[in-house]
Amino acid sequence: QVQLAESGGGLVQAGGSLRLACAASGRNFSSNAMGWFRQAPGNEREFVAAITWSGSTTSYAGSVKGRFTISRDNTKNTVYLQMNSLKPEDTAVYYCAVNRGGSWYSHSVLDYNFWGQGTQVTVSS
Repeated sequence: QVQLAESGGGLVQAGGSLRLACAASGRNFSSNAMGWFRQAPGNEREFVAAITWSGSTTSYAGSVKGRFTISRDNTKNTVYLQMNSLKPEDTAVYYCAVNRGGSWYSHSVLDYNFWGQGTQVTVSS
């Protein structure tokens, strides 16, 4: 059974940092692009970042570009999201997802077919 497990969320003050991890089990995703999304209460799930299967190319939402970094370690079947200079508006549940094989940089939730359960990130002002 395929599972994605996010970890690393928590409560942090504005300006602080967190590193999220997404560990996959049940299947090797080293040939798939991966993405991070987030969802705040009352909002739709939105794209945060994506990375190609090799990790050589990345894409970011404008709101996080320059502050967040996505990376992956295919030997560990794990994707990371380093979040720096956090702001209160970054507060959300963060999800990792597997790209189903379309455009690797897709911002649409429809292009991702496996999802983790999410990890809460709360940034206080």
